[in-house]
Amino acid sequence: MNAQQARSLHEGRLMSLPQVTGVGTGKDEHSGEDVVIVFVTRKVPRDRLRDEDVVPDELDGVPVRVLAIGEVSAQE
Repeated sequence: MNAQQARSLHEGRLMSLPQVTGVGTGKDEHSGEDVVIVFVTRKVPRDRLRDEDVVPDELDGVPVRVLAIGEVSAQE
């Protein structure tokens, strides 16, 4: 499965997680491999989240990266 397919398949569940504001795909800045990117308002330590609220490290074999982007608001 590629990153686009993994994103499409899991986007709905990921968007329901606390702090998640978006889901996309891109390239890992170190390895160059395709990844699913999960955008969050802020990163929260894993031990402070319920198990069901943790963003997984990978989806169907595709690595996941979490990127904190702060609060999102519409621009006029």
